[in-house]
Amino acid sequence: MGVRDAVGDLRRIAFLLERANEATYRVRAFRSAAAALAALPAAELASRALAGTLTELSGVGEVTARCVTESLRGEEPVYLRRLLATEGADLDEAAAALRAALRGDCHTHSDWSDGGSPIEEMALAAAELGHEYLVLTDHSPKLTVARGLTAARLRKQLDHVAAINAALPAGFRILTGIEVDILADGSLDQDEELLARLDVVVGSVHSGLRDDRARMTRRMLTAIANPHLDILGHCTGRMVASRPAGVTGPGDRGHRARTRPPSDFDADAVFAACAEHGKAVEINSRPERQDPPKRLLRLAVEAGCLFAIDTDAHAPGQLDWQRFGCERAALCGVPAERVVNTWPAGELVDWAATHDA
Repeated sequence: MGVRDAVGDLRRIAFLLERANEATYRVRAFRSAAAALAALPAAELASRALAGTLTELSGVGEVTARCVTESLRGEEPVYLRRLLATEGADLDEAAAALRAALRGDCHTHSDWSDGGSPIEEMALAAAELGHEYLVLTDHSPKLTVARGLTAARLRKQLDHVAAINAALPAGFRILTGIEVDILADGSLDQDEELLARLDVVVGSVHSGLRDDRARMTRRMLTAIANPHLDILGHCTGRMVASRPAGVTGPGDRGHRARTRPPSDFDADAVFAACAEHGKAVEINSRPERQDPPKRLLRLAVEAGCLFAIDTDAHAPGQLDWQRFGCERAALCGVPAERVVNTWPAGELVDWAATHDA
């Protein structure tokens, strides 16, 4: 058997662990080992594997060293084989068709805010999943717990994204964006000039989630009417499933194991406003969010809303969580043609630009 890509196998294992929502320390072990070994010349990697000295390198443990040794022998690492054998069941036909129609993800985070991986790594993982684009939506300034981007940092990020796009595989690109906080008065937490420059703007409520019904409704309606907002993110803010005690996803600063009831607002009015202004309602695919609830999702379908099936990914493996959102969308009868990230990148950007016109 030929030699396998040992570093690639480590990264694949990390991806599958992330996708399965496994403990952060396990993912970090494989990503750290991959980063350490990627810097080694191939000859030194092979000689260390043969001599059994891989664990002398910082970031490489016994388990990761064993995987590398198996890869270099041309064998699929046992750890990887077990992960592949225990993957979840296939989506049913309707959900699978919807997943296949998705061209990108409109809500993702990098290590510029509360994500755990560089922008480049997130983009390459999205490309490997078959996506045509990834919308980078790091947080806005007032969400300090998530290292939200000031206007100055966002400008630097835009320049950085432009440089990365020049080096990415043909047919794939990063679209610029932000997950902007919807503030107490419904305004958006970023300079208007910068919001106008972005390809896609996701607006979400992260504070005052227990506002009374009338106040929350006014707040959301004001944000939806703002020409810079394109997608209403995780509209109820609920948390339905805690992760294992003490475990957060890789780089998910602020995503703690807890449950939280949904915010109270006039859903009929909010979804009617989304439909009137041509704004999309996000179907958030994070396992602990599942937002909006199916009852509200069906209401949004009946209201004629557009949708975005997003992962809210904070790590590369979480980019494959779109299947969870697709399952819920299929159950609630969401038509594929009304999901904005089934559209080509140019059409998505043109649609978002109409809101600023």
